[in-house]
Amino acid sequence: MPTIHSFDPIEPASAKVLILGSMPGKASLRAQRYYAHPRNAFWPIMARLLGFAAELPYEQRVAAVQAAGVGLWDVLAACTRESSLDSDIIESSIVPNDFPAWFERHPHTKAVFCNGTKAYDSYRKHVIPRLAPSFAALPLTRLPSTSPAHASLTANAKFDTWSVVNNYLIG
Repeated sequence: MPTIHSFDPIEPASAKVLILGSMPGKASLRAQRYYAHPRNAFWPIMARLLGFAAELPYEQRVAAVQAAGVGLWDVLAACTRESSLDSDIIESSIVPNDFPAWFERHPHTKAVFCNGTKAYDSYRKHVIPRLAPSFAALPLTRLPSTSPAHASLTANAKFDTWSVVNNYLIG
């Protein structure tokens, strides 16, 4: 089974929030872009939340989230997984990203949001124990996955839940 690696973080000059996936899927790994699967709802949700066109070129979408103070990363730096499904990640293979370094670079991060259950569970298990108490205590929210594999919620229902991100971007 292949070991796969996540991307470098998308880091705004001044991060207000950090949105975390678990590990990029095959479409994203091929494209070397966050949330590249055409049916992933991430970019349409962010476009609606932040007021930019979801059809913008990738670089402009990235610039828009950065301008809003949104950082993007994955909980896992590396893992072994056969498919794109989080359920296929071999738990013993997980290597988390360096979150103590993220928070040193972005000490004013107000909240962490996890795109799906695997990101949330992995952050709690592999990251929080390694953080300074002030960062371990940041608000942590599990949001419904934007993956097309998580089809039990409508796009509008996902958007409604994800709109909580804006509470930390205002002001």
